[in-house]
Amino acid sequence: MINNIGSGNTIIKSKLISRRMFILSTAKAIVFFGIFGRLVSLQINEATKYKTLSDKNRFREWKIAPQRGLIKDYFDQEIASNKKVFQLHITPENSPDLEKLFFRLKTILNLTDKRIAFLKRKITKQKPWEPIIVSDNLTWSEFSRINLFLHELQGVEPIVSVARVYPNNSSSAHIVGYVSEVSAKDLEKKEYLRDMAVTGISVGKTGLEHKLDKSIIGKVGFQRYEVNAFGKRIKQIQIDKGKAGTDYRTTIDLEVQKFTTGLLEDKAAAVCVMDIYNGDIVSMVSSPNYDPNAFVHGVKKDYWKELIGNDLKPLNNKVISGLYPPGSTLKTIVALSALENDVWNPKRYLNCNGVTELYGEKFHCWKKKGHGNVNMRTAIQRSCDVYFYEVARLLGVDRLSETAKKFGLGKTVLDGFIEERSGVVPNTSWKKKFIGKNWYLGETLHSGIGQGYYQSTPLQLCLMTAQLANGGFELKPRLLVNEEKNNLREFIKYKNDNPNDPLPLDMLVSNFNLKPLFRNQENINFVKDAMYAATNEAGGTSYRSRLLDKKFMFAGKTGSSQIKRFTAEQRELEVKQKDLNYKDRDHALFVAFAPVKDPQYAISVVVEHGGTGSSAAAPLAKKIIKKVLERHELRRSYQFSLGKEI
Repeated sequence: MINNIGSGNTIIKSKLISRRMFILSTAKAIVFFGIFGRLVSLQINEATKYKTLSDKNRFREWKIAPQRGLIKDYFDQEIASNKKVFQLHITPENSPDLEKLFFRLKTILNLTDKRIAFLKRKITKQKPWEPIIVSDNLTWSEFSRINLFLHELQGVEPIVSVARVYPNNSSSAHIVGYVSEVSAKDLEKKEYLRDMAVTGISVGKTGLEHKLDKSIIGKVGFQRYEVNAFGKRIKQIQIDKGKAGTDYRTTIDLEVQKFTTGLLEDKAAAVCVMDIYNGDIVSMVSSPNYDPNAFVHGVKKDYWKELIGNDLKPLNNKVISGLYPPGSTLKTIVALSALENDVWNPKRYLNCNGVTELYGEKFHCWKKKGHGNVNMRTAIQRSCDVYFYEVARLLGVDRLSETAKKFGLGKTVLDGFIEERSGVVPNTSWKKKFIGKNWYLGETLHSGIGQGYYQSTPLQLCLMTAQLANGGFELKPRLLVNEEKNNLREFIKYKNDNPNDPLPLDMLVSNFNLKPLFRNQENINFVKDAMYAATNEAGGTSYRSRLLDKKFMFAGKTGSSQIKRFTAEQRELEVKQKDLNYKDRDHALFVAFAPVKDPQYAISVVVEHGGTGSSAAAPLAKKIIKKVLERHELRRSYQFSLGKEI
């Protein structure tokens, strides 16, 4: 019996051992096949992933900021260019000890504690793999020292890049604008910048740099190189320089620009010169100006304070953002509107004794004793206020407003310029909407001499004059030669070559895709003749600034924008503008076209607190017109040398 029990125990133990061996063998098989499966997965399925991770340890890739396109003047002189610069970037995640790294850089580059603190704050606000710029404008000596000690500076990358440079400093600053480092606001507004995501890239902030930024910024490149276990560069593997941005040629004549800038030195002023046939802006100068180069690598605090603290506002592009009452320059439009609406006979005489009265309120003429009996031509020539008070009263502000808007006032006229302001052309509905009050007849009289609520930019006044000078056809001002052009010059040439063409004017005009702004072109011609008298006949307000050479002879209209109302005492004493404090003087304005017999260009000049248009603005216009006309043939020959008219 004992043997049977022993035999049974042996069988049970054998079965238990066999079961355990089976479980162990199964476990071994599972582990084996698991390891085998994982190896297969690593070698085959995830080979690409781990090859990439391996390459990331072995290779480094650095994005390169693209080269911005060039901006040139009409004669292909560069007004916004590029230069080679040396930069130093850091990628925080590639540096095991940032404190030690900054200590070494401080000794090599003489970094200030303030700069280091700024860089540390910047690092905490961004991802560790995102590079930061330590310096974007190293000297060659500094760049050489960095490369000499590069093996000790893990995470550091010396870069040879390009930066914007403006060769002519400030003469075209307000047109071209400036570039600076990308801000959070830029990234929010411009999706294409988010897609680029490259350290050190600059973005256009104002002017053409801002308007053209998307196409002028270029395509990002990269450089790829092999590194050792310590991150030291061994050799360059690949480089893609990216693609430079598109180059642009402007309508600006840099020589005229420089000349005008010199004339406006130490003045708060604005000048605009425009081709009356294709809308080309030949010159656009705002004074005082600033140096756009100062913004490329970050504007210095002292210079920034100097700019924003300057009462003459050098950062403002006064040509497109300065708003001024047009003063007596608007009398050209008042006269035209009255003629077009058949509310006034230009031969009608009116006696000016220096003042007119309406409902007990006195409205004075600039000439204390008046101009005597004047008709419309003489009233424009001598700028008689009393005459135009009466014209405006009969015309009404709404009809005047309609004509003024037709000729470019009260609206922006350039595409893509964030600085441009639209100004104000008032009427009855405008006052009700924006001021919440009814229009009064006395306000119409003020509007008749370009005062009251009227606000215009020098660009608008230049456009207004250009459209009068070209016979009353709509223009689209342009700063780039590849923008849509006007066919007016071709229309004029066709009319001269085919004087007996039987087609009606409106049909002929439509064939050239032109828009006339007049009902009767003779009314335009009348205004142009009156402007001729204002400059070239005795008694005209700009007679002293006339040019006798017929090649340069121009026709213009002076104006003054009242800043502070004259008191009765000042009027009685006949106080002159030059005797007032600078800030109390009127703004001086002048508009003109030239040459008289074959108009080609229009000009507007505004001198802040200049006193009178005849003394401050017209003499400047005289010199600028002469300069522009001296270069006219050169401009035309250059135009045709390209094989087409642009």
